[in-house]
Amino acid sequence: MAPAVIAGLGNPGSEYADTRHNVGRHVLAAFAARLNANFAGGATAVRAAHGGRTLWLLKPCVYMNESGRGIAPHLRYHRIPAGNLLVIHDDITLEPGTMKLSTGGGDGGHNGIASILQNLPNTFARLRIGIGGKHYPGQDLAAHVLGKLSPEELAIHAARLDNYLNAVEIWLAQGTALAQNQINKKTKTPIQQTTPTISPATT
Repeated sequence: MAPAVIAGLGNPGSEYADTRHNVGRHVLAAFAARLNANFAGGATAVRAAHGGRTLWLLKPCVYMNESGRGIAPHLRYHRIPAGNLLVIHDDITLEPGTMKLSTGGGDGGHNGIASILQNLPNTFARLRIGIGGKHYPGQDLAAHVLGKLSPEELAIHAARLDNYLNAVEIWLAQGTALAQNQINKKTKTPIQQTTPTISPATT
């Protein structure tokens, strides 16, 4: 099976660590932990294995609006098509704790996705994690996305984390089209992972 790349968007630096804009990075870190992969020594890419398939987990070291510059060279070097890339990122149009798997379309005002679209074909998949904000009149969206997650929001994301991670596994097992049918269902039922075992990380 062809290698896949999973990238978690966010800004580098401790001052951004707990901001809403870095939710994608947090989900990627949790998925890496599930695979026993380790971003040791400040690494921005780690190789892992899942069900016999090689994965590259990417934590771009660039700022959000340069995400494409941090992801595209890796795909080109390893000759991995954009269709084998899943980008995990925050989305202001979705409420906290919700998510949606999508592909194609525009950037939705997200600077990280805009940068990726400037550097790669628009065939990659996006796991959009809700952080709210768009539907609140008078909300300063820049301040919202760069603001710290509240204790209530942290609790919501913690409660939904298994769903986020299982969604990544479903994408790996089924591909975007089939995975959308399961992940985007209007249901409160927990999403179950489809792969019974996880292979340990490789070097």
